[in-house]
Amino acid sequence: MSYFNVRVYGLLINDQKEVLLSDEREYGMDFIKFPGGGVELGEGLVEALKREFMEECNTEIEVLQHFYTTDFYEKSAFNESQVISVYYLVKSIVPLQLNFKTNVFDFDEQSDQSFRWKKITLLAENDVTFKTDQAVVRLLKSLDHG
Repeated sequence: MSYFNVRVYGLLINDQKEVLLSDEREYGMDFIKFPGGGVELGEGLVEALKREFMEECNTEIEVLQHFYTTDFYEKSAFNESQVISVYYLVKSIVPLQLNFKTNVFDFDEQSDQSFRWKKITLLAENDVTFKTDQAVVRLLKSLDHG
């Protein structure tokens, strides 16, 4: 059975022009993405993104503006669904209280997720795992972050 899998992600950029990345391990696979996740039935995109940031980062965010929506076919890495991802520029309402890492996949005990800041000027497409995120990296780098 084929179906659509709608996902929503937040691009959180700090004053040092770094974007927040999420290192995760799920279904025996390691991957790097932007914070966010699946939209639940009956939920709007912005509402879903705020919920995801609360669940993953324990923080409230303000959604600033739409940034990108997948405009090509992408099959899920985990099932038979077609993934449609929507990205928003966001800012945190209060400073994030996370144990930020510098190394990739540096998980704390009993955790399968960790967060890192990456300078946008140093960000490369292969710093993220999925094709849609790589398209977002290209777009982010095309903006002026001087």
